[in-house]
Amino acid sequence: MSDALVQRFRAARRDRGLAVLEGFHALKHALRFGAEIVEAVASDPKELERLAAELAPDLEGSLTGRVEQVSAGEIERMVPHAPRTGAVAIARRPPVDVAAVLAGGRAAPVVLLEDPRTMGNMGACVRVAAAADAAAVLTTGSNDPWHPEALRGAAGLHFALPVAAVEVLPSADRPLVAIDPDGEDADLRGLSPRSILAFGTERYGLSEELLDRADARLAIPMRTGVSSLNLATAVAAVLFARRLLR
Repeated sequence: MSDALVQRFRAARRDRGLAVLEGFHALKHALRFGAEIVEAVASDPKELERLAAELAPDLEGSLTGRVEQVSAGEIERMVPHAPRTGAVAIARRPPVDVAAVLAGGRAAPVVLLEDPRTMGNMGACVRVAAAADAAAVLTTGSNDPWHPEALRGAAGLHFALPVAAVEVLPSADRPLVAIDPDGEDADLRGLSPRSILAFGTERYGLSEELLDRADARLAIPMRTGVSSLNLATAVAAVLFARRLLR
């Protein structure tokens, strides 16, 4: 393998038009949800095909002839954390029309993460939102929700729903619901299925600006003395409580 291939994978980590997928599950989900794969390599392509046959029979044959074989040592040069399955790939990020997402009529909530700080947590939120069939995940702040560490935390499920960064939340006809410890105890039965559910950081919560914009503030009931939840846990609690009520 040439150094050029290593450099392509390293450069892809900084390219806002590309996504680096680490491991079989990330590649599996990307393929399942229609990702355009630019390049894929593995230390054992045959083992990758066996995993596909065992764990994702709907994708059986889709990897044949598409994965270049490289050594395990070369994989370690391409990504900071070599996946156990020895597979990495580059895919194109799908375009996201945020205005169209917010205007969409499907009865599913949009998850808004205000200034999330931890890449792995962002990815876990995407994974939860995809599993709960949310309409989208939007983030504010400087961190890229498509960062490779976020993609690893999401196991490639960024391709299962729109995921995008926005400078500020645009106006929309969806009610904005702030998940806030000082809000009312969450009663999701009267919540619009098209709500925007806003979650803040574990340390600081939501900004006053966003709280002022909110149409409602809901608190997740917790044991006395417990001050906060992990961000992805909070997102999971609200999304799946809503889903179980349906």
